[in-house]
Amino acid sequence: MAKEIERKFLVLDERWRETARNHTSMRQAYIASMEDRSLRVRILDGISAKLTIKIGRSAMTRDEFEYDIPLDDAEEMLGNAIGIVLDKTRHEVAHDGYVWEVDVYHGAYNGLVVAEVELDSEHQNPPLPDWLGPEVTGDSRYSNQSLATEDLRGEMGLPLPTAS
Repeated sequence: MAKEIERKFLVLDERWRETARNHTSMRQAYIASMEDRSLRVRILDGISAKLTIKIGRSAMTRDEFEYDIPLDDAEEMLGNAIGIVLDKTRHEVAHDGYVWEVDVYHGAYNGLVVAEVELDSEHQNPPLPDWLGPEVTGDSRYSNQSLATEDLRGEMGLPLPTAS
């Protein structure tokens, strides 16, 4: 069984870009969402897709199962998603032996930048880059599941859509 153990932080500024390497464009949405589990579809760079099942309530650790799926299936699933389809670019940033994933959101959450680091155990304490802001591990508002299924833009100080 695969475990996902991660810590998550807001990002203060753009200094992370100095050491960023690979980046991937992502569109992702939730097909099913419950308090302790979710079913997510993600399209990577418009050329591949994954279906992910996450189970668990812990702030840092959950069971995670991920599978490659046909791109056409993923596109159809995005059309049936609940809530907001998230659009972001994920950048990999190496720092003191750890790889940080910095997600820069576009679209509905334009302006939100979050960094996370995956760990081997909850007891690991990675050195924190100086471009990190407050830790939001366990703050459900910053989980992709909540961002997609609840409209949190106003609460985060991000612009709300205007009526036309």
